Amino acid sequence: MKNKNILIVDDERKIVEVIEAYLEKENYNILKAYNGNDALKIFHKEDIDLILLDLMLPDIKGEDICKEIREESEVPIIMLTAKVQEDDILNGFSIGSDDYITKPFSPRQLVARVNAVLKRSVKCKEEILSFNQGDLIIDTGNYEVVKGGEKINLTATEFKILLILATNNKVFTRGELLDRSMGDDLEVYDRVIDSHIKNIRQKIEINSKKPSYIKTVHGIGYKFGGE
Repeated sequence: MKNKNILIVDDERKIVEVIEAYLEKENYNILKAYNGNDALKIFHKEDIDLILLDLMLPDIKGEDICKEIREESEVPIIMLTAKVQEDDILNGFSIGSDDYITKPFSPRQLVARVNAVLKRSVKCKEEILSFNQGDLIIDTGNYEVVKGGEKINLTATEFKILLILATNNKVFTRGELLDRSMGDDLEVYDRVIDSHIKNIRQKIEINSKKPSYIKTVHGIGYKFGGE
């Protein structure tokens, strides 16, 4: 099995060097970019398995890079930033990041988060799940979702949340979805789940305001409504 390729995007070279050293000890292949333009060039040229993306770059905002990548790929993205406000973190998840690490951070913690995100993105046991007479199809082996005959791009975390809901006939609290999709060792807000649910609904629901697949159970959490 080939080693995973991780793209580090940060204009602070010392930070890049530290991250590179720790990740290479884990046998990851490291690619580096110190600005947004170079990051996009590398992304389009190489087979990237995960991106560590600083939000404050000299040429292109990290948020804009994330949005551009999300238009064509569900590659896992972990955002690195000095922004610590809850709204900033939730915005990061709303545009498609899989995790969010604030600076300064422990390199060992970063490695743990990288390992966790990559573990979530590993393909599941091959199985085809079909709902509402084939309107929604979840291919767990290929990590693909098809809605109305069209392939839908979900991030690894979005896919995991959808799969958890679709394969369990129960109501999940936000905390339960966080634990099962992102791990209870991560310091994230319950509202992060709301951001992911909103993204999933926009991708698979005909009317995200009146969802038929991911239903809200007021005061508790969410459940799956497909048949």
